[in-house]
Amino acid sequence: MQSNDYYLSNSSSFRKLAPFYDLIASPLTRLRNKVAALSGAREGDAILDICTGTGAQAFAFGKIGCRVMGIDISPDMLQIAKRKNVYQNVEFQMADATSLPFEDGQFDISSVSLALHDMPREVRPRVLDEMKRVSKKVIVVDYHIPENRLERWLHVSFTALYELGYYRDFARQNLKELIGQHGLTVTGEGYALINYIKIFVCERALP
Repeated sequence: MQSNDYYLSNSSSFRKLAPFYDLIASPLTRLRNKVAALSGAREGDAILDICTGTGAQAFAFGKIGCRVMGIDISPDMLQIAKRKNVYQNVEFQMADATSLPFEDGQFDISSVSLALHDMPREVRPRVLDEMKRVSKKVIVVDYHIPENRLERWLHVSFTALYELGYYRDFARQNLKELIGQHGLTVTGEGYALINYIKIFVCERALP
């Protein structure tokens, strides 16, 4: 499937999923708070939340006083995020993460949570490059794929029951290596849901 088809399928999938997404994602509430804490974000920092969905990660940054912009390509998900928003320091807009409408270095931190695995292989690096361009620090959150062959098989087999599309291709990539290939240095790591999800705190690599 080419990236143009990805945008069409994304729009269709999230239109159907949007009304139920918060219920499905409710077990991730602690993860959102942990990501905000591990990021080192402070009150007043400018945060860009990529693929914000219904806004859960954006709100986790917003409640600690950050100035947050959440972006997504799904109008249906954004409609719910805007309806839920009770923070004056959080706003949302529709934008493509591969071509962000922001200036270089405009944000202190950009984050992408549980979204890279939903993207085609050619889209993931473009998103990382854009995040690096617009922010000083990058937070990447996604499934932790174990190195042990049995654990890896169990993880991928189970997750593939509910994650469709690009997940199996994502599982074949080494996310930490992908991050490093795009000019980012991992400066901190963490786990959530035991070790099911991995959090990478990254900064621009020195030239």
